[in-house]
Amino acid sequence: MMRWDIFCRVIDNYGDVGVCWRLSRQLVMEYRFAVRLWVDDMIRLQRLCPAVDTRLAIQSCRGVEVRHWCYPFPNVTPADVVIETFGCELPENYVSAMAGACSRQHDQILDGCINITEEGTQRVWINLEYLSAEQWVEGCHGLASPHPRMPLTKYFFFPGFTAATGGLLREKGLLAQREAFQSDTVKFWRQLGLAPPAATETVVSLFCYDSAPVSRLLDSWAASVTPVRCLVPASHLLQQIAGWAGIQTLAPGASVLRGNLTLHIISFLSQEDYDALLWACDCNFVRGEDSFVRAQWAARPLVWHIYPQQDQAHLVKLEAFLDRYCHDLMPDAATAVRTFHRQWNGDGNLDWSGFWQFRAQLQRHATAWAEQLARFKDLAYNLVHFCKDRTNH
Repeated sequence: MMRWDIFCRVIDNYGDVGVCWRLSRQLVMEYRFAVRLWVDDMIRLQRLCPAVDTRLAIQSCRGVEVRHWCYPFPNVTPADVVIETFGCELPENYVSAMAGACSRQHDQILDGCINITEEGTQRVWINLEYLSAEQWVEGCHGLASPHPRMPLTKYFFFPGFTAATGGLLREKGLLAQREAFQSDTVKFWRQLGLAPPAATETVVSLFCYDSAPVSRLLDSWAASVTPVRCLVPASHLLQQIAGWAGIQTLAPGASVLRGNLTLHIISFLSQEDYDALLWACDCNFVRGEDSFVRAQWAARPLVWHIYPQQDQAHLVKLEAFLDRYCHDLMPDAATAVRTFHRQWNGDGNLDWSGFWQFRAQLQRHATAWAEQLARFKDLAYNLVHFCKDRTNH
């Protein structure tokens, strides 16, 4: 059984650990691998998976061995596959252990030692990068990078939207599960303690960074010609919404009514429940990477708040995605999608009505987009076969 070590340093609140947790679970459930997930922020992981006990440095949760990544880092035997996610640096003693095992086996390979395990099997070291729709990703995906001092090689693995990249995380049966859920959502609304939406309502979920022009969005919904119901999972965003509503504090269970907007504050959701929320809504405002990908599998219109970067590099990534996403949309609808995303990721006035007037077309496109992405192999599958091609397993 192939052993995997996945290292996660939490930078983007839930996006980094969200991707790592989904990948770890999929490798265990679908491939029966032994997965050890090293996380430096157990509290963030617990919010995504309430079964995690933040008091434990080592625990088994849903088949994954979860370890608190702290210092000094323990001396452990490196796994067959080592995943360094999003540019986090591995502990020095762990890398030394990888190189030490390699040096002891250097004479087993004629052309030199490349990441050899203590059992003599070639070890694979992966740098799992952030998701990007930029074209250059295809040329860099899978490239090898020899260590400058040690007899080790690291491979760059890029998630993406084409067959020439690593693909997107997608569990087996996910789309069938979504379709079954969307055929009857009454039970879900009851679980949230809310009445099912009326046929005239537009239901949206809102998850974004604090820099988003949230007050302008809420104003546009309040002034909407048709009713809007917005669901907001508890986060730091509640402080900004409370200021807009003129309320001192907001907590799960609270509701705000203004004009044609009904705003519901709900509890922060586990990954499974958040997927269901995306499936139940007509439009999803998402952020970062994990919720962004899950919104695409929801086959619903989406608005992406990309992680802001000081050099504005995030706007280049946003435009690269919009180029792909809007390619098959009619010109007017494509323009509306581009305009609204640029406004949402900038400081311009938000034209919600101009965006949502294309609701029917956006819904058809979201369904076709998810079906198109599903034709490619998923990220876990591509990772597994990439690594197996480079080992003796």
